Amino acid sequence: MPVANFDDDRARYAGQLVTAVREAGQLALGKFRAPLKSWNKGDDSPVSEADIAVNEFLQERLRDPDGHIGWLSEETEDDPERMKARRVWIIDPIDGTRAYIGGLPDWSIATALVEDGRPIVAALYAPVDDEMFVAVAGKGATLNGQPIRVGDGGLDGTRIAAPPGYLRRLQQNAPGIAPQPKIHSLALRFARVAHGAIEAAFASGNSHDWDLAGADLLVHEAGGLLTTFTGQSLTYNRPDPVHPPLVAAGPQRHAALIALVQEHPISR
Repeated sequence: MPVANFDDDRARYAGQLVTAVREAGQLALGKFRAPLKSWNKGDDSPVSEADIAVNEFLQERLRDPDGHIGWLSEETEDDPERMKARRVWIIDPIDGTRAYIGGLPDWSIATALVEDGRPIVAALYAPVDDEMFVAVAGKGATLNGQPIRVGDGGLDGTRIAAPPGYLRRLQQNAPGIAPQPKIHSLALRFARVAHGAIEAAFASGNSHDWDLAGADLLVHEAGGLLTTFTGQSLTYNRPDPVHPPLVAAGPQRHAALIALVQEHPISR
């Protein structure tokens, strides 16, 4: 495929995704802090009627009429047919459902288009603050249309968002770090690294494709790295879409954090 057509293709998908995600955000906002039905799924994770409504809206708006693009969402029963697709929409209708149900602002709608196991287009929207993060592979990342870039440097003073157990262990071995308040949406946690609001973020094991794919592209297109503790990048749309513990930061900090957690293993 000629380069121009290839770029136009990604730009078209990005435009489609941003429009759909922004409208989905307005749908979610309309139910936010209002009486809401919610329940726990089989794994004890919460879900609400808003999660389902946003999922159905995005599925309708993003559905490929030719059936060439697969679908993987936290709130849709997994269809193994997605494994046959080169491209797959990966969706978390509301990332940070506990925050959403609790009336807290740090939730997001996290979306990506994955091709051959890696994200090529991403849109992550935090409706309460009207923050739209967008990334296209090879074209950079933006926040509300403005280019964003990770911060980088040494570990001293590094603002880190992570599970509490991780933060305690990190502070024991790198006392100069600056722990940050909890960010319920994992995708938003990593997006904050992409635009430099914090300098590093961790995820414990058992995060899923839908938590990560969009934020992964944002971090990389902003000049950072998001990997496992052994430095491996992530592959999406596998049979089991679950990932081990992860760390994101600018290249220099990322290397220092990888060295730190390998020398002093951390756990929850």
